[in-house]
Amino acid sequence: MKVRVVLLATAAALVAVALSISVASAGRLSPSAAATPAAIAAKYPAPKVPGAAAIKKQYGGQSITFIGDSVGGGHTRDMALAKQFTKDTGIKVKVVPHPTASDASYAQIARVFSSKSSSFDVAMLDVVWPGAFAPYLVDLKPKLGKQAKLHSKGIVQNDTVDGKLVAMPWFGDFGILYYRTDLLKKYGYKNPPKTWTQLFAMAKKIQDGEQASNDKFSGFVFQGNSYEGLTCDALEWYESSGAGGFIDNGKVTINNPKGAAVLNLFASQIGKTTPRDVTTYQEGEAHTAFVEGNAAFMRNWPYAYSIGQDPKSSKIVGKFSVTVLPHGPGGKPVGTVGGWQLGVNKYSKHVDASIEFVRYMTSPAVEKFDAITNSNVPTIPSVARDKLVVKTNPYLKPEIANVIRVTRPASSLKTHYNEGSKAIYQGINQILNGKSANSVLPGIQSQLERILK
Repeated sequence: MKVRVVLLATAAALVAVALSISVASAGRLSPSAAATPAAIAAKYPAPKVPGAAAIKKQYGGQSITFIGDSVGGGHTRDMALAKQFTKDTGIKVKVVPHPTASDASYAQIARVFSSKSSSFDVAMLDVVWPGAFAPYLVDLKPKLGKQAKLHSKGIVQNDTVDGKLVAMPWFGDFGILYYRTDLLKKYGYKNPPKTWTQLFAMAKKIQDGEQASNDKFSGFVFQGNSYEGLTCDALEWYESSGAGGFIDNGKVTINNPKGAAVLNLFASQIGKTTPRDVTTYQEGEAHTAFVEGNAAFMRNWPYAYSIGQDPKSSKIVGKFSVTVLPHGPGGKPVGTVGGWQLGVNKYSKHVDASIEFVRYMTSPAVEKFDAITNSNVPTIPSVARDKLVVKTNPYLKPEIANVIRVTRPASSLKTHYNEGSKAIYQGINQILNGKSANSVLPGIQSQLERILK
């Protein structure tokens, strides 16, 4: 069976979703400009399940396990939704957060599938996984095909393999730059950086000034650990510098002068404008440093916006904003496509109950709830245009909506994507930790070429 992953369509779809949002506020967001996440959650509880009585009559009393989110407020959201679903339908849902690192989550799910286990029923899947896991997933088209039409067409295409809808879109993602508006003003900057060299120069000036009173302060934090997040970050460095996308037109291109230059640039900043241990940071470590007031700039996903606006977890409420990521010489800003889908394990003992859970979790009401309470990007365009969604997500400015989306090389690596990504992030982590790009990139190139053979 030929495995197909339509990621370029996904990128276009996410652009279309973002483009559908118009935002009036383009500057600093004050505490009064939007309610805090906690206040919003209190006023906007998990939605009820449509047709719950019929579902309860058929499947009430069954139990399913959901491998859910673990980043930011994702687990809290999952628990609230599962609790509501169980209350309305009588289907008991056990929520188990997946490992924080996407590649570790991939390995976990792959082990279950390879053993034909029913230890979980529903799982959240990275946008690059449907092709690899298609043989182990239930075709959702017969029961959810109508609801799938509400979602962006390109993402649905990405989740369709050989005519089967093996996953349903849940929420989107893309890399963005967070920055402290108060500190830019304090140090004489009118606008956030446009290029990577400008970012590092601004980060150094702000860091030097702030460290006089805060020795924990750093200029810039990102996902530098040896895991999937670094593949996403490094792809943005490459594509924004004209270095390509690691694998282009079926040919491995990661070992090239522009790529080596941007990697060496980032490596030169470790311990200079970044924390020395940024090479161990995943999303959580990065957002913690930023919201605790210990960084001027951060690369992260949209979920971190709601954390920054929550006075219970953030010291920078009303003191930050977001924009597109910087670019290299002659390049343009880009953002790596992320996003998550929900799939049903074909070895589940309760397939139909699991499908009803997926129907609920990918419904317009739940996507609205997720966007408002957890700042995740809706995959349903009509939800993205909802007035309350727009009001509570002012980080989706026009310049971010228009940014070029770039996709990881899943369409080339297919079922070997995890192996290929591992070669990429392990090698780049070595560069960040002191090895020269010219000594490491040939090895990554060779590994990827062997995988493609």
